[in-house]
Amino acid sequence: MGVITLLTDFGHKDSYVGVMKGVIAGISPQSQVIDLTHGVPHQGILAARFNLLTSYRYFSAGTIHVVVVDPGVGTQRCAVAVQMSTPAGLQTVVAPDNGILTDFPITAAVTLTNTDYWRTPQPSHTFHGLDIFAPVAAYLANGVPLEELGRSLSVANLVRVDICSAVSTEQGYCGNVQYIDHFGNVVTTIPGNTLTGGSWYVRIGNYEIQYHTTYGHTEPGKALALIGSHGYVEIAINEGNAAKTFEVQIGDEVELFVNS
Repeated sequence: MGVITLLTDFGHKDSYVGVMKGVIAGISPQSQVIDLTHGVPHQGILAARFNLLTSYRYFSAGTIHVVVVDPGVGTQRCAVAVQMSTPAGLQTVVAPDNGILTDFPITAAVTLTNTDYWRTPQPSHTFHGLDIFAPVAAYLANGVPLEELGRSLSVANLVRVDICSAVSTEQGYCGNVQYIDHFGNVVTTIPGNTLTGGSWYVRIGNYEIQYHTTYGHTEPGKALALIGSHGYVEIAINEGNAAKTFEVQIGDEVELFVNS
């Protein structure tokens, strides 16, 4: 039984997610469909990228990920399916080519031009999740090979978004905010595996925030920096909202200083 994950900015108020699942069930009823999240901020390409990038490692070989965060739906932007080489084995992502797939371990890509695998050869101008992405994922789960879905596309030609990776400095590291979660925790681009122990603190704007191992090691309302389960340095407030308190936005610069 194959696994198909869904990641969208649709929320749960409307029927959009449900009808995508209905299309998948009609083509590949044996597939297990997992909702990765439907709470991505509207048109939040960077947030969608982060959620998939920090999730696919937990899925087995053969998993198909459907990502529908698509502000360019109905325009000339491409719809693509890509194959990824992961520690578990090959996985596939079906998504708009709008930067969501930046820095993924992609080994092959195709544009979704074969209408035989669409729900209709005349898809809606506003809902390719229903008419293209969901049915393509279902056919992939049924064993249709990637190359049958459309024209081959050079991996180098996939659209990229600017992600400022952390860089080493004399005092520690410099990075940026790449994601803000539901709790207001601020996730940076600084990888936690670069920090081998000792004490450190981060600076964002005019605020300096000390490292603690977990939220409960500070009093409620107090700020802390820690390494999140995703593996990146994170800024949080115990029982509070760091993004609102520090007026943080995605892309803001963050500095990390290792105490000597």
